[in-house]
Amino acid sequence: MPKLAIVVVDDSPAVLHQLKHDLQRKYSDRFRILEVTSCQQAMNQLQQMNVQNEPVATLLADAHMPEMQGSNFLQVARALYPKAKRILLATYEDSRATIQAINTSLIDYYIMKPWEPPEIHLYPALDDLLEDWLAFYETSLTQLRLVGHRWSPQMHEIGDFLARNGIPYQWLYIENSSEANQVLAQLGLSQRNLPVVVCLDGSYLIKPSLVQLAGKIHLKTHAEQPFYDLIIIGSGPAGLAAGVYGASEGLHTLLIEQEAPGRQAGTSSRIENYLAFPTGLSGSDLACRAVIQAKRFGAEIVTPQKATKVRLDGQYRCVELSDGTELRCHVLVLACGVSYRRLDVQGIGRLTGKGAYYGGSITEVMACIDEDVYIVGGANSAGQAAIYFAKYARHVIMLVRADSLAKDMSRYLIDQIDSTKNIEVKTSTRVIAVQGKQHLESITIVNDITQEEQTLPATALFIYIGAEPHTNWLRGVVQVDEKGFIPTGSDLVHEGQVPKGWLLNREPFHLETSISGIFAVDDVRHGSVKRVASSVGEGSMAVMFIHRYLDNSILRT
Repeated sequence: MPKLAIVVVDDSPAVLHQLKHDLQRKYSDRFRILEVTSCQQAMNQLQQMNVQNEPVATLLADAHMPEMQGSNFLQVARALYPKAKRILLATYEDSRATIQAINTSLIDYYIMKPWEPPEIHLYPALDDLLEDWLAFYETSLTQLRLVGHRWSPQMHEIGDFLARNGIPYQWLYIENSSEANQVLAQLGLSQRNLPVVVCLDGSYLIKPSLVQLAGKIHLKTHAEQPFYDLIIIGSGPAGLAAGVYGASEGLHTLLIEQEAPGRQAGTSSRIENYLAFPTGLSGSDLACRAVIQAKRFGAEIVTPQKATKVRLDGQYRCVELSDGTELRCHVLVLACGVSYRRLDVQGIGRLTGKGAYYGGSITEVMACIDEDVYIVGGANSAGQAAIYFAKYARHVIMLVRADSLAKDMSRYLIDQIDSTKNIEVKTSTRVIAVQGKQHLESITIVNDITQEEQTLPATALFIYIGAEPHTNWLRGVVQVDEKGFIPTGSDLVHEGQVPKGWLLNREPFHLETSISGIFAVDDVRHGSVKRVASSVGEGSMAVMFIHRYLDNSILRT
């Protein structure tokens, strides 16, 4: 492996010398530190390195240099090294401009000058950024190859599963890739076998189920034990937080995940209002960190497995999985989350997965480079998607039923959308039909104020229109409201009366459902706050009440 580079650009020899000294002291065993005194010299150096395929992990540039602003240099350098972490060296007077550069995605982070002592003001931030870059770089060297048709729903399901589980892979579309046809010929396969997943050892899977694929990439697909102190259904932010706190406090803990850690939040391209992450982090990054943390404390995570039934057996709660396995526990946490509401328009069912998608991940983003993308929705998830797609798509058009974005979207996202030139927002507008034979070819929209209808060419439609809870399988076990959300705690007590069938001589704990020992957290809970931070808070808080339940209701094993 070539030695990885950290490139530092500053027109002050004294600053450059000190920064190189500090970087070499910490990172010289893994990285070579390149110092450059001008933006033009830096671009020449980067172009030469790019031709020679030399990897660059991080670019650090002074905010003010004679030729151009440091943030502008970092933006230009992104064309050569799009994955390199971009850091601005700034002073206190630069704070406002620096924050604006972060908001407009010109930079990933900033470090204030002076940074003494580096152990506090330089190394921690750089460690974090380099760790993220290394995770991408090391896995990109060993990619799976996914061969199939662009408009295949199974192809996208497999790609989404791999992406959300942090497994790097290479798309090979049979429509436009000569390599795709070469791979099929080498394996002795035809297009009837698609999609095909080609593994690093030369083995391959033909039209694999997600369970088969999970086994091949060494994910845990079955629980190790039949009994646990705590079972958590779902591994979104709340489920992962419950797993971390439960396992760290001595509970034998299992998380059961139907899709991938992070759930709906895991598809967010950038979460920018989460405490202590000033430059934001992706949903997949948050999920990856939480998974590592939960496993470090001893929690088990099985995926993809679907919980299909819950039943009560005295003091035990039993969970049946789609493969017929039944697991038992003292306490059950329902963190099964929500899914995007279906768009009820003509033609959508036939074209879902063939150009029309609910949510969106890097899987679909990479298929939309230099194309027009339509996004349905006006809340934060739609705004985050629009900003992310705008980095790759030619034009992003948001279709919003409300008369402005301000109704459901955070101000910071609205400001970013307003400043992104290739994003267009159509308010008071909705989709009324989609058309296409083998894949999406056009959409029909209507403006609710003017009643004007338009049919527009479209090959990519992403839908973010509210949430529906995953609770149909729980009806008859725990109480749900008219929309399917699960009431907990004080919402279950009416005029001093506990819910029917409640057997304990106390009211339900906060986050406890109508069945003692079963808790509900996150978006699936009635009245929850739809924010990542509150989800994490609920997951961790649930463990406190779980301990109370265990102490007061049963003997610990």
